[in-house]
Amino acid sequence: MRTIQILCLICFLGLFNCNSKKETKVITETVIEIKKPKQYITVLGIAQDAGYPHINCDNDCCKSFYDGAESKKLVSCLGLVDLNDNKKYIFDATPDFTQQTQILKTDHLDNSNIIDGVFLTHAHIGHYTGLMYLGFEALGANKVPVYAMPRMKQYLETSGPWSQLLAFKNIDIKPIQHDSVVSLNNNLKVTPFLVPHRDEYSETVGYIIEGQHKKALFIPDIDKWEKWERNIIEEVKKVDYAFVDASFFRDGELDRDMSKIPHPFTTQTTTLFENEDLETKNKIHFIHFNHSNPTIKDSHRLKDSIMNLGFKFAKRGDIYDL
Repeated sequence: MRTIQILCLICFLGLFNCNSKKETKVITETVIEIKKPKQYITVLGIAQDAGYPHINCDNDCCKSFYDGAESKKLVSCLGLVDLNDNKKYIFDATPDFTQQTQILKTDHLDNSNIIDGVFLTHAHIGHYTGLMYLGFEALGANKVPVYAMPRMKQYLETSGPWSQLLAFKNIDIKPIQHDSVVSLNNNLKVTPFLVPHRDEYSETVGYIIEGQHKKALFIPDIDKWEKWERNIIEEVKKVDYAFVDASFFRDGELDRDMSKIPHPFTTQTTTLFENEDLETKNKIHFIHFNHSNPTIKDSHRLKDSIMNLGFKFAKRGDIYDL
């Protein structure tokens, strides 16, 4: 009997000893809900008109995508969301219009409208051809407001297949003018302004987007800063964010005469702003990258060097409060 008692005691002490060595961890998960501002801009794409990867591109820049090292880049586009007014707008109707409007719907605001307004910059393929998805063969939309300058309006009205969008009342063109304010509501305004560019079918504009507290400048396409009647440095200083054309990094990037497709090289823009203070440089967010521009990549040494100078790069999903 005593032997059994001793064995029981040993077992009990053994169990107690094992339990005493166990660590009891209480993990408390803190769920932090990131609240979006009431008015904001979101980046929906960063690539030049033909997107990334580029059609029929076998160079290292696009091979990075096919090798799995780089993600697909949607065509340059901004979304504008006003949660107070329950409205969402898009700047340019790109070839990626379907995906970009879906992003606005699922990630930002589902108000039962595909979009509450489309602001067009010009008639190059990456900036207006997404309108086709509103048409008879696709959504069959009902009078989606499309804000267009005079030549852009005329081009849509008189050129097929775009004129069919009007004939079938898929879109409703809202005429806009150079330097004339469009008041979307009391706290949200959009102002188009002309910029020099290849204007085969329409004029080209940039936009000032003004919220209750902050302003943004959007110029996805321009020939060269010195061709513009305004001073880009002074224009950047007037706003809180400046999304500017960075199609090409430097001259010689393409195997063609780049003077025939003028854009400000990234290196030209950084040189232009090199003597400005850090606050001014921080306002610049490069956008509209050609596939050949090394800074279109998620990570690149040249991109790092530009960021070290104080400049920034637009990235899909970024949010900027207004």
